[in-house]
Amino acid sequence: MSWTVGVDVGGTFTDFYLLNAATLDVFVHKLPSTPDDPSRAILAGLAALGERCGLAAEDVSRFAHGTTVATNALIERSGGKVAMITTAGFRDLIEIGRQVRPKIYDLKADAPAPVVPRQLRFEVRERVGSRGEVVTVLDEAQIDAVVDAVAASGAECCAVCLLFSFLNPEHERRIGRTLRARMPDLHISLSCEVQPEFREYERFSTTVLNAYLQPKVSRYMARLAEALESRAGNAAIGISQSAGGLMAIERAGELPIRTALSGPAAGVVGAVAVAARSGEADLITLDIGGTSTDVCLIENGAAAMTYGRDIAEFPVRLPSIDINTVGAGGGSIAHVGPDGLLKVGPASAGAVPGPACYGRGGALPTVSDANTLLGRLPQTLVGGGMRLDREASERVIAPLAEALGLGLQETALGIVRICVSNMVRAIRAISVERGYDPRDFTLMPFGGAGGLHAADVAEELSIRRILVPLSPGILCAEGVAMSDIQENFVATCRVGLEGALSSVVEAVGRLDGQARAWNAASAAVSRLSLSTTLDMRYVGQNYELSVLLDESDRLPPVALLRERFLAAHQAKYGHCDPAAAIEIVNVRMKARLAEEGREAPRLKTAGTALERAAVSAWFDASAPVEAVVVDRSTLEPGARLAGPAIITQFDSTTVVPPRWSAEVDEARNIIMEFQP
Repeated sequence: MSWTVGVDVGGTFTDFYLLNAATLDVFVHKLPSTPDDPSRAILAGLAALGERCGLAAEDVSRFAHGTTVATNALIERSGGKVAMITTAGFRDLIEIGRQVRPKIYDLKADAPAPVVPRQLRFEVRERVGSRGEVVTVLDEAQIDAVVDAVAASGAECCAVCLLFSFLNPEHERRIGRTLRARMPDLHISLSCEVQPEFREYERFSTTVLNAYLQPKVSRYMARLAEALESRAGNAAIGISQSAGGLMAIERAGELPIRTALSGPAAGVVGAVAVAARSGEADLITLDIGGTSTDVCLIENGAAAMTYGRDIAEFPVRLPSIDINTVGAGGGSIAHVGPDGLLKVGPASAGAVPGPACYGRGGALPTVSDANTLLGRLPQTLVGGGMRLDREASERVIAPLAEALGLGLQETALGIVRICVSNMVRAIRAISVERGYDPRDFTLMPFGGAGGLHAADVAEELSIRRILVPLSPGILCAEGVAMSDIQENFVATCRVGLEGALSSVVEAVGRLDGQARAWNAASAAVSRLSLSTTLDMRYVGQNYELSVLLDESDRLPPVALLRERFLAAHQAKYGHCDPAAAIEIVNVRMKARLAEEGREAPRLKTAGTALERAAVSAWFDASAPVEAVVVDRSTLEPGARLAGPAIITQFDSTTVVPPRWSAEVDEARNIIMEFQP
């Protein structure tokens, strides 16, 4: 018997997805996260699944993991003591950055302090030119001197970032070899390996952050691998990447910056799979957890990608699924601001102590407390494993209501509405502000609180259709379990589209060779799938658009490349200039070890189904209404409900407000539609 285990560690809960490869039976589980050591919750969950479904350690063939360790280290500034080696005269580049203010009208806004202080930035006399030629040779005395300085600094990790090393990496590699020989315990990041792409500041920033994360993330990965010896000793371990695929656990320790959006990316992978099984092509995902909400736009069955974004206020130039995150979730704390107005988030109660209704000592009002007070949450969560304390929610919301001069229910409704408005703003940023009409998309909520707020969010955006997956609260864990092993390669070759494209052809061939060598080293039996894109722009522009090639290893005619770029520019910006000069900037290749022919899994429910009941729930401030409470496991395909209704299940709760209907489709998704 062979099992695949997917585990997603969130800020509040740790989710488990267990798939039997032979029978396609699926078991799910959910436990409170253990922020001090995420592996404790993982091991506890595996033990619980072992007892429940007879999971033996030797039967786990694949273990896939979405993690927040890197994300939390960046947010908390809790990485390692990092040094930096760079070209003479450029050690302050990491601090100068770009002359772009994040808040254009805030003249007092400060940029975040670099994670590498100035005294730990060391310089070497060397220079590679803009065409990759060596202008100033790097001699061994320079290398020895800078290595001595790093050794004396007491740094745990070191980033090596030299000018134009993406064109000629030899100087960086020489420094790297000496560092490794002299200090074998030092964590080392070379920019030519982390992000071999032009734009020096973004390359330097990405490499420094990678080095900064290496000590903490590599220790976590080593502890996790050791812990799994007793629970999944034969399993191939994969770690979810921000780009949506898996990487080996050892590589995650070397390139931790690639895991900064690990869990949210896995959720989008799961959403794409659900959409494909359901015949849906265009969706907006709404992943609401305890701490934050992540949204993503899926068009024609593919999630939007980005190749540069800010994470914890620092620029990171790596491929990732284009996810917009806002600090609004079930644990978001409500408070009265200095202006006397009600605010919600971004601070969260997290897993410890959590919302007051969890009964773990939480003393601040949260979104979950508001939903409990409004009757929108059932009396128990996690299959009866957690009983909600309504009186505790009343106690923490009462002072807030008094300060605002409102009733308890009015205050709770206000908390929910403000939280929803934050989510709506996040969706507008990835849709309306990019030329997409949300009304043309189906909303797919998931995460533990996705179904609670989906209808409210949809109404604000005039979305009339919602698809709630079979296991919405576990979808990130399902996504990571279904992810393929993936690697991304990039080469910079700036050349005009009308000029000689031999350098582009050579770059495509070089990346193809790297991808095939990576595949050979992986010793995998899955089919290698390659896709190639070109980053293109008008000459003089600062931002590129990606154009997908039909064949991964060869260029199409120039006229076709021009046509596709113009179409992409028209779609993105609403205009194009057919007469303007165009250039190619980067070649990108994605290699994926694809598992073909996956069949739809079958969820196994645990426990006894709840009897239908009725509760008093608030949807507006006028009066409560009677809502039917239904256990989702009792709903067969074709079953229909009219709101108001509350659909409960082990991992999540779905609220069907008045004027909404719900129907179960053949794939057992819940399809909600607005009834005007």
